[in-house]
Amino acid sequence: MNRSDLTVPPPGTPVPRPHPDAPVGERLGPHYARCFGCGPDHPTGLHLEAVSHDGLGVTAGFTVGDVHQGAPGLAHGGVLATAIDEALGMVVWLLRKPYVTGRLETDYLLPVPVGTTLHIRTRCTGVVGRKAYLEAEARMDAPDGPVAVRGAALFIEVPVSHFTEHGDGVGGMSPEREVNP
Repeated sequence: MNRSDLTVPPPGTPVPRPHPDAPVGERLGPHYARCFGCGPDHPTGLHLEAVSHDGLGVTAGFTVGDVHQGAPGLAHGGVLATAIDEALGMVVWLLRKPYVTGRLETDYLLPVPVGTTLHIRTRCTGVVGRKAYLEAEARMDAPDGPVAVRGAALFIEVPVSHFTEHGDGVGGMSPEREVNP
């Protein structure tokens, strides 16, 4: 992946330790029921399901449906980028601080046909101040299948009030959990 300097942690950036409350080996619930990425009640959503494997990364998956097409029979690139962004967002949720996507880089390596199950693996590569650096890889039809998409992102920590001022909730975060407001 040809990454910009904006998604590469500065030299010497530490990888954070897992938060003591981060679930490990558990399925992560949705942000809310109608979330396009992970909500089970969104009629055309990705219905992405994720599991934390070590408190700093997740494995997630979704099956590309007819409603996710761009070209006939193939997943829309924006839908694939959304899946990467959603899985990366679950990583920062594990840090137990509210973050938003600041920059997302996506490399498309293979076309992804409708009916394909993507297996996405993400990890946090470092945190400096309010910036969290993350990487993702999506493989087709098996955890060790061919790599179809790679992503890298910079997430920015925001106050919990960001979600109440600009949205309709806090996505599982509460003001009492906020660290470094």
